[in-house]
Amino acid sequence: MLNSHNMRLGASGLSTVLFIGFAWLASCSSDNENWAVDARQPAALHDAMQGVTDVIVHDIFSPPQAARIYSYASLAAYESARHADSSLLTLSGQLNDLPELPRPDPGADYSFDLAAAAATLAVGRELTFSADLLDELDAALRGRFEEVKLPAEVYDRSVAFGNEVAAAVLAYAKTDNYLQSRTFPKYSVSDAPGRWRPTPPDYMDGVEPHWGKMRPFALDSASQCRPLPPPPFDMTPGSRFYTDVMEVYEVLKENTEERRAIAAFWDCNPYVSHHQGHVMFATKKISPGGHWMGIAKLVTEREKLSTEASAEAYVRVAISLYDGFVSCWDEKYRSNLIRPETVINEHIDPEWLPLLQTPPFPEYTSGHSVISRAAAASLTDLFGAGYAYVDSVELRYGLPSRAYESFYDASEEAAKSRLYGGIHYSPAIVEGVKQGDAVAKIVRAKLRTRTTPIKEAISSN
Repeated sequence: MLNSHNMRLGASGLSTVLFIGFAWLASCSSDNENWAVDARQPAALHDAMQGVTDVIVHDIFSPPQAARIYSYASLAAYESARHADSSLLTLSGQLNDLPELPRPDPGADYSFDLAAAAATLAVGRELTFSADLLDELDAALRGRFEEVKLPAEVYDRSVAFGNEVAAAVLAYAKTDNYLQSRTFPKYSVSDAPGRWRPTPPDYMDGVEPHWGKMRPFALDSASQCRPLPPPPFDMTPGSRFYTDVMEVYEVLKENTEERRAIAAFWDCNPYVSHHQGHVMFATKKISPGGHWMGIAKLVTEREKLSTEASAEAYVRVAISLYDGFVSCWDEKYRSNLIRPETVINEHIDPEWLPLLQTPPFPEYTSGHSVISRAAAASLTDLFGAGYAYVDSVELRYGLPSRAYESFYDASEEAAKSRLYGGIHYSPAIVEGVKQGDAVAKIVRAKLRTRTTPIKEAISSN
C-alpha cells in the first residue's frame, strides 16, 4: 500500500552511518598531493541519488511524495556542491521561504563532491523508511574516497558541512505543510455522476487529496497554473465527454505493438497489484518523477559534468517535478473527474480493462503530461532544444531502452502513453501538457542558478 504516514524529519536525528568507515582518516594525513583533483568525483553524487531512488522504489512512495524527497535531497546536494564554482548562485531567497543556508568556512579546504554526496544521503535517510538499504552504498562511497586519501581534516570538514546543509534543508522541509497534511481527512467518496471513485483491483483510497495545499518551491500558489476545466460529465452519445470516453475504448482495440511498448515504458506506477486466485502480490516500479531524475542522471553522466553542474541539473528538474505535482494535484481533486475504467465498465462494456492499471486518484489532469513537460523544459534549458539521447532508465526494471530526438519529444510520448494505456481521456493529456509548460515558465523565470547563461556554462564544462 502506498505510504502516506509521517516521514522522519528531525534534523537533530540525522544519520551518522554515512562514511563511518573513514575512522582511519582521523589518525593519518594524506600522502596524495593531488587529492583536491582526485577528489573530483561526480560519480559519488550520481550513486547517492540512485541510492535514494532505490529506497523510494522499495518503500513504495506515491509519485508526489517521491518528488518531494527528490527535491529536498537535490536542494541539499546543490547547496553543498555549488561552492566549488563561484558562478553558481544560492537558491536562498529564490525558493519560497527558503532562508539563508550554511556556508563553508572561508579559506578552509573542502571536498564539495564528498559534501554533496553526504548531504544527499543524509536527506534521503531522513525522508524515507528503509535507510538501512543505503549501507552498501556507504561502503562503496567509502572505498571511492579511501583511494583519494583525503586529509583527515578535509574529510571531517566536508562531511560535517554536507550534514549541516542537510539539517538546514530538513528544517525547511518541516514547514512545507506535509506533516500537517498527514492529519487531514481522507478523500470522501461520492456517488455523484462523473465524480472519481476508487478503481480495481484494490479500490485504494485517493492518494494525497490535500497535496494542493503543499507549499510549492517556485509557484506563488498551487492554483497559479490552473488549466481549463474538463468537459462536463455527459454520457449522451455525441457529447464531448462521450466522444472522449469512446476514444479511449477504441484506442485499446487499435493499439499497435509500438503503442503498447510506449505505454509500458512510461507506466512508472510505483505499486502495481496482481491477483491470481487467492494470491496477491505487487510489482514495484520507479515513479514518474524518478524516471525523469534518471534521465537527468543519464545525461549529466554522458556529458561528464562536474558534481556542481550535475547537482544543478538535479535540483532544477526536481523542483519542476515537485511544483508540477502540486499544480496537477490541486486540479485533480478540484475537478475530481471519474476514470475511463469506471465509466466504460458501467456504461459501455463491463468486461473492459485498461492496458495499464488505473492509478488511485482522479483523472484530470494527467500527472505524466504535466510533470514530463515541466521536467523536459528544465532539461532543455540546460542541454538545448535538439538534444538527442537514448533513455535506458527503465533497463533496471526490465524494459528496453528508447531513443528520443529531444526532451520535448520524450515528454510528448510520455503524455500520449496515458491514452494508449487506457487511463486518461485526451483533454487531460492536452491540457496537462499546457499546464506543465506553464509551470516550467514560472520555474525558469523564478530560479537563477548561474551568473552565466546556463547552456553556455554547461557546454563548456
